[in-house]
Amino acid sequence: MFHIILHQPEIPPNTGNIIRLCANTGMQLHLVKPLGFPLQDKQMIRAGLDYHEFTRMKVHDSWSDCCQNFQGHRMFAITTKGQQRYDEVRFLAGDVFLFGSESCGLPLSVLESFPENHRLRIPMLATSRSLNLSNAVAIMAYEAWRQNDFLTGK
Repeated sequence: MFHIILHQPEIPPNTGNIIRLCANTGMQLHLVKPLGFPLQDKQMIRAGLDYHEFTRMKVHDSWSDCCQNFQGHRMFAITTKGQQRYDEVRFLAGDVFLFGSESCGLPLSVLESFPENHRLRIPMLATSRSLNLSNAVAIMAYEAWRQNDFLTGK
């Protein structure tokens, strides 16, 4: 099983889409406060359809609180500032993927806590700014899952 962390997500439908993705891939979702919306937001619930009940989700009060859950796990920050391409890494069950908020990505203090080879980027055109958060999560989730023969660990 893999873990997806959203650091201070802001847009409810993105989180709803990611809830649905995690339900369908067996990945656990972690949300780091503050959130830009209440967990009962109608748009988030609509985007996640009825998958909320099938998703393992944990809300953390802070980044440091979240990190305590992943001692012994490999963690990767997914960022437009990464030098290492995501498809050049061999992912292992239990790996953790961290994504920043939609408007500003990961705070520099968080990003700098990752070694450079754990700051991964998803290639895009040089003139592009960033991908939609739920699309970026889907790309990473399916690559890690594919590399592990689509096993869920269940």
